[in-house]
Amino acid sequence: MRLIPHAFGLAAAALFATTTLCTPSFAADPAPAAASAPAKPADPNAVVATVNGEKITLADVQTAMVSLPPQMRQLPPNLIFPMLVNQLADQKAILITAQKEGLDKKPETQQLMTNAANTALQNAWLSEQVMPHLNDDAIKQYYDQNYAGKPAEKEVHARHILVKTEAEANDVIKKLKAGADFGKLAAEVSTDKGSAQQNGGDLGWFKKTDMIPAFSDAAFAMKKGEISSTPVKSQYGYHVIQVLDTRTDPIPTLDAVRDKIRQALIQKYVREAVDKATTQVKIVRFDPNTGKPLPDAPAPASAAAPKK
Repeated sequence: MRLIPHAFGLAAAALFATTTLCTPSFAADPAPAAASAPAKPADPNAVVATVNGEKITLADVQTAMVSLPPQMRQLPPNLIFPMLVNQLADQKAILITAQKEGLDKKPETQQLMTNAANTALQNAWLSEQVMPHLNDDAIKQYYDQNYAGKPAEKEVHARHILVKTEAEANDVIKKLKAGADFGKLAAEVSTDKGSAQQNGGDLGWFKKTDMIPAFSDAAFAMKKGEISSTPVKSQYGYHVIQVLDTRTDPIPTLDAVRDKIRQALIQKYVREAVDKATTQVKIVRFDPNTGKPLPDAPAPASAAAPKK
């Protein structure tokens, strides 16, 4: 089988991707059963295959193209086109066979079909609510508000050893002052096994807001090469920190963060659309144990943009 997952839900990339299929003539096709792609832009209603007489059109192939993962859409058109035609033929063959066997009459199947139809309608409505706002002006405005003109942020490259008690942390500091290797000691005693075992306690580069305040305050107050002289307490235990380097992270260009801004705006507009829909209906929630209505829940806060 040549089936490629075609179903997609509320994922933003699937909701708002747009693709046009227009391909040159093909070289020899390794799959002789597949139709050839058009040599130039063609009528979307052009038939590219039939299954028991039921038509598969160029528009069907273009629609299937939209649902492919981005990396697959980068493949040469002479590979994608016959692959999608084969996929659609496979799907139609399964559909015809399932209907012939009466599977569409089973209650559980009808429920699945209803759910799929509802999801498609939800996606269509959200797309209409979001797409008009998702333009270059909105992206530029978001960039100006959240990136441009802001001071460059300092970043620290640090590693740490995390232990449970202050006494253990003081013992670690004592051993480091005596010449112990930081990475080896982290692997031996640190309770942060993720960073300790793989990287000798190395946490990589991070901004101040990326870490918990107690840790960040200490790390960003230190100089390159410095090891904390006293344990740093946090809710996770006691840290011994070494700052390996510092740098200033330059303000990114608009092109560098365009995709990130687009995703942030999609999240924002989807949240606004959902809030709009819920204000136009009456929602009553019930206790599953007693069957009695629950008090009204507080209105949800609008989703904040993710950290840059």
